[in-house]
Parts: sequence; C-alpha cells; structure tokens
Amino acid sequence: MSVEERVARHYAGAGLHERILERLAEAGVTAGEVTAEHLKAVDEFHIGGAEATTALLDQLAIGPETRVLDIGCGIGGPARMIATRFGAQVTGVDLTPDFVETARRLCEMLGIEARFVTGSALDLPFPAASFDLATLLHVGMNLPDKPRLFAEAARVLVPGGTFAVYDVMRFGDHPAFPLPWASEPSASFLEPPEAYLAAAGAAGFELAARRDRGEVAKAFFARIRDEMAGKAPPAVGLPLLLGDGAPVKVANMMAAVSSGDIQPVEMIFRARN
Repeated sequence: MSVEERVARHYAGAGLHERILERLAEAGVTAGEVTAEHLKAVDEFHIGGAEATTALLDQLAIGPETRVLDIGCGIGGPARMIATRFGAQVTGVDLTPDFVETARRLCEMLGIEARFVTGSALDLPFPAASFDLATLLHVGMNLPDKPRLFAEAARVLVPGGTFAVYDVMRFGDHPAFPLPWASEPSASFLEPPEAYLAAAGAAGFELAARRDRGEVAKAFFARIRDEMAGKAPPAVGLPLLLGDGAPVKVANMMAAVSSGDIQPVEMIFRARN
C-alpha cells in the first residue's frame, strides 16, 4: 500500500456528510438550519481552529479577484472562510475523496461558492500559473516529499504569488502514536522548520514572514480544556474524522506541544518573479 493510500485510509470513510447531518439532527439542528457555526468543531481541522486560520489570513492580501488554492482542504472549512470573508475564487484539493465530496455538499447546503477537486499535493491537478495564493494548513505532516510539495506549489502559482503555510513542525522528539494525522510511523512525516525553508528555497520561494505558534497552541488547548470541563462534547466534532481513537490521538499531540517537541508554525513565502 502506498503512502497516499495509507494517509487516505487514516481519515474518514464514506458517508461523512450524512453522519454530520445525523449528529446535528440528534442535537436538534435540521439540515435547513445548519450554519458555519454548527460546523466549527469539525470544520477547522488544525491547532487553533478558526482563530488560527484568521491569524494566517490577516497577513495576506486577498480580494474578489484572488484565485486561491487550499492544498489539503479537508472538508473545506478554511476554503469556505476565504470565500465568504473575502469573496475570493477558491479551489480546494484533497487526497481523501469523501472529504472532497463532503466539502462540496456542505458548500451547496450553506450557499457558498467554491470548487473542490480530488488530488495529491505532490502532483497537483492544475495547469501552471493557475493561482495567486496557495494555503497549506496542517498537511505537511502527511507529505513525505517536502521539496516536491514546494515545487508543485511554485508551479501552480503565478510569478510573485504567495504560499501561506501553517503546519505542525518538529522541534524535538517525535510524539507518541497514534496522532490526529497518523496512527503509525509509516504515515507521519514531521519535519523541522529547516526542512521547509530548504525546500522552499530550492523551489524559488523567498520567506516573507514566520511565526512559531507553540505558546499560542498551549494557550488554545488550555482554554479548550477549561471551556469543556463538565460539558458534553459538541454534536459534530473530531471523532467524526478521527474515529473512536480521537481522544488518545489528540492527547498525544497536546502532550508533544506541551513538551515543546512539536509546534505549529506559520511561514509565508513569495514566489520569485
């Protein structure tokens, strides 16, 4: 089995859209009443959630004419945020077919215009110079070939285009398995920041900004723990994507963040003209 097949199998199986609607219906929310707020717990599948997405996007120039590619889009949370907040022309690409189908159907249900395509970040199914901006949020941990990732991003961006990365990166020991992005070592490709910077430079990118977000991540997890103390979990949450082992996977990730072995890091790159 290839790495890509292992990664795709790690995430949700068929029928995810129906399961989301079933869980919401059990909580008293009908399909016609669903809003982006109802989906927040599962929609922004990265450390910091929607707040982290906003913190990254606030550093970028995005408008209605901006052609945006969200690489590893999952079920489309960040893509929907970009489309609704900025009116941009958004495309999402993801390796997991059910994520792509769910992203499409959620957009239709919410009345949001965005396009979603099944494909690999290491072989993007788009012509050269198709986009002005590419985003990558917590995807690189599943990608074994960082130089190929950056080369593909550079290929599909226009000269001078922007590649905004928000990834979990390794600063010490590898976390214990299972993890939200991998149940075993064969599907986990954590790299230190230096590997990203080297791959970016080789692909013709220049670093425009970097922020290490370890302390922000610790504060985020502490706040979530406080807010959830004594409360039932949200109707739609990470177990829908990660299965019954979600609590252990998240706990292992949080322990590694707490120890400083991993951190989420923002890096914003510009493609050379």
